[in-house]
Amino acid sequence: MQARRRRAYFAMMGVCVLLFVLAWAVVRLWSVPAAIAMCVVAMVIPPCAAIVANRRGPDDRWWDEK
Repeated sequence: MQARRRRAYFAMMGVCVLLFVLAWAVVRLWSVPAAIAMCVVAMVIPPCAAIVANRRGPDDRWWDEK
């Protein structure tokens, strides 16, 4: 399960970085408000990615952590 969460985290963070780069390298040439909207969406992704990465699965053993 940990590999799936790690893959989801890196995919979400990759989308975040891609949105920032595309917003300010490409989209701002045509529409600054659209670039700002893309950055706002990208700003919401990291907290969601952290929640996904730190979520416990049903088969994770949490009661015997040391």
